[in-house]
Amino acid sequence: MVDHNPEWKFIYENEKNRIINKVGNKTVLRIEHFGSSSIPSIKSKPYIDLMIAIPKEKLFDENLIANFKELGYSHFVVPARENIAAYSSFGKGYHVDGKKDQIFHIHMCPEDHIMWKQIDFRDYLNSNLERAKQYENLKLELAAKFKNDRGSYVLGKTDFVNETLAIISK
Repeated sequence: MVDHNPEWKFIYENEKNRIINKVGNKTVLRIEHFGSSSIPSIKSKPYIDLMIAIPKEKLFDENLIANFKELGYSHFVVPARENIAAYSSFGKGYHVDGKKDQIFHIHMCPEDHIMWKQIDFRDYLNSNLERAKQYENLKLELAAKFKNDRGSYVLGKTDFVNETLAIISK
């Protein structure tokens, strides 16, 4: 994890424009930068996470997936699990030889999908420095503990995220 880089905002904006120019704003209804790189007060992995809203009927559309592949993305279906409907995910910046370019992760689903609560989480942390620092400390602890286990790292953040979302909904 590294200190916040103000350039991440511009990297996000550039990628957002590339996506809209390729796919169009009738399919891409909304794009948001989220994840730790969108929270200036905390350390982050230098990845850009994007949340993209699309119409429900476009969720697993082959032409839409092909457009993202042309932009250099690999597509993954995130399977349905407890209280979370399946959705599309895309990644870019990884290479088989281990070299990394700027890494982008996309979560793409309709705006009524529970994943959109991540935007509320981002906004809350951006307006609550103490809670943001608690999240940073948790992430640093998990990163040290689960250096080579991304699944456990992500699961280790779940309770904190859910507790924060519960605070927001009060």
